[in-house]
Amino acid sequence: MSISREQLAKIIDSTLVKAVATKFEVEKLCQEAIQYGFCCVVVNPVFVRLAASLLAGTDVKVCSTVGFPFGVTLSEVKALEAIKAVEDGACELDMVVNLGALKSGDYELVKQDVMAVVDVKCLFQDVIVKVIIETPILTAEEKLTACRIVKEAGADFVKTSTGLFGKGATVEDVKLIRRAVGKDIGVKAAGGIRTYAEAVAMIEAGANRIGTSTAKAIIQEAP
Repeated sequence: MSISREQLAKIIDSTLVKAVATKFEVEKLCQEAIQYGFCCVVVNPVFVRLAASLLAGTDVKVCSTVGFPFGVTLSEVKALEAIKAVEDGACELDMVVNLGALKSGDYELVKQDVMAVVDVKCLFQDVIVKVIIETPILTAEEKLTACRIVKEAGADFVKTSTGLFGKGATVEDVKLIRRAVGKDIGVKAAGGIRTYAEAVAMIEAGANRIGTSTAKAIIQEAP
């Protein structure tokens, strides 16, 4: 498969979520997103308002993290964080699933946690919710269970990982997630994707969104 620079840019989430990110790095992220036509920039909540102001009037969307990076924030806090992010200009949300609850087998809590953020869509139309299930630390059975719960909770995407634990996205995990969720919802591959070839492999496996902190380098490799 060969994907043009323009086609690939439209499914890339250019990401800057490290704890020591500066406003100057966010400004550069947004400038590059405009230059290359990326789908979205992903920043932590503290930078959503800045990113939204810099991207106003462009086609580039702003995505905020929620419950990042561990996912163990209280559901009510995640919901409030999501609301504040949208009020500040985010139109997409990348939330981390409650990993402790998932590992404990408390699947109802996991579902209610996701629904607390998904319910924000009732207040703000056209908000997209992506749920990070953190594939590197899950068993195959846990991955399938997480996908089922996320789909039942009404989220728009299942996302592989934060990129902070283990090896991040793999082709095998993307294939597994796509099989689990079917064609109804999106699959975002994120974590360790640093080359054009790796991005294309994820798309071939079933991803329809790519999250990466090296978006510029990837897009410059594209034909």
